[in-house]
Amino acid sequence: MSSNRPYLLRAIYDWISDNNLTPYMLVDATRQGVRVPPHVIKNGQVVLNLAMRAVANLDLGNEWISFQARFSGVSHSIQIPVPAVLALYAQENGQGMMFPADEEEGGEPPTDTPPSPPEPEPPSGDGDKPKRGGSHLRVVK
Repeated sequence: MSSNRPYLLRAIYDWISDNNLTPYMLVDATRQGVRVPPHVIKNGQVVLNLAMRAVANLDLGNEWISFQARFSGVSHSIQIPVPAVLALYAQENGQGMMFPADEEEGGEPPTDTPPSPPEPEPPSGDGDKPKRGGSHLRVVK
């Protein structure tokens, strides 16, 4: 029988979002296949904000959770194997669900490959700085 974890994650995510709360996901960053920026990992874990305003292209799949997110202004492609999720809860009141760290996968990554991230936008040619045009504001006297 397949794991119920991805189904519970989707249901809890919808429940939290439907109540206008902020879904946070606690991830075991030591699990094989977890792809997050190293500077956000604390004590082998990472807490990720999954609110629609904080992520793009969120996919809560049966094997992988993937999305785009910004950390310190830099866009990153995040990929999490579903067994690495330890909890999904509302930031405002802590309601949600914790999951056991040891599931039948036993630390092995899912058998399929993670989804390929969407192609990043080509740089504008000015390095990392966005091109700035003239101000759209006028001085009114």
